[in-house]
Amino acid sequence: MSNRVLCREASHAGSWYTASGPQLSAQLEGWLSQVQSTKRPSRAIIAPHAGYTYCGSCAAHAYKQVDPSITRRIFILGPSHHVPLSRCALSSVDIYRTPLYDLRIDQKVYAELWKTGMFERMSLQTDEDEHSIEMHLPYTAKAMESHKDEFTIVPVLVGALSESKEQEFGKLFSKYLADPSNLFVVSSDFCHWGQRFRYSYYDESQGEIYRSIEHLDKMGMSIIEQLDPVSFSNYLKKYHNTICGRHPIGVLLNILIKWLGPRNSKVARQVAKFCRGALVLHKKQIEEMGEG
Repeated sequence: MSNRVLCREASHAGSWYTASGPQLSAQLEGWLSQVQSTKRPSRAIIAPHAGYTYCGSCAAHAYKQVDPSITRRIFILGPSHHVPLSRCALSSVDIYRTPLYDLRIDQKVYAELWKTGMFERMSLQTDEDEHSIEMHLPYTAKAMESHKDEFTIVPVLVGALSESKEQEFGKLFSKYLADPSNLFVVSSDFCHWGQRFRYSYYDESQGEIYRSIEHLDKMGMSIIEQLDPVSFSNYLKKYHNTICGRHPIGVLLNILIKWLGPRNSKVARQVAKFCRGALVLHKKQIEEMGEG
């Protein structure tokens, strides 16, 4: 039996972000230094996966809230952009490379997930073609660099799940959120507007097109902050907003509902808050809710 370690290369380095480790580290440090850690430590974050030129400063608002001293396992849920997938998929490798340092996949958790029969295996080609998970790896490495030998990652590629499937995966992952050393990262951009994306929703009452898009996205963010998967699903059905990480977000909302149980929206709003496009769920109040 082979003990060869399989690696996923940083396939988008050099195009979506710099392939130079020192330059990348300085760039990430620059963005992080401009943000305050007001919600630290976080238990879950939602952050974008565009090229760092476009979203690097936004993602810093989420990753600034990560506490490397207590985080030991990071689940990264990203949408599938290139292959049809009706379930979720796990990587076939052991290591995810970044220009900063290599990240180890938690094979113990992977084995637990695989035994459920709910997952597929993604090929190396699919893994390296996909950017939704990779764009979070350098930020993960940077946020955790002071404890870089003390944590693992659990990358999960999320397919076009039905509402019932989002509930099933939410139930499965909820036990992992109960462990305070686990962090959930959800990868998602918001509205993709224009002919290229076959989406041109425009509310003229908002004024310019960009104002309509901003209003639409903020409406979705407000609903996500309520931690209500049903309302989020209804919003998507009504407006068809092209939120590419809508299924990972749906899974996260169901994780929280399953773990926390029914809570009124006033309490929920204290836990979840978007800051410049990045959502942070912070530790203290989530734990208070979980104990209730």
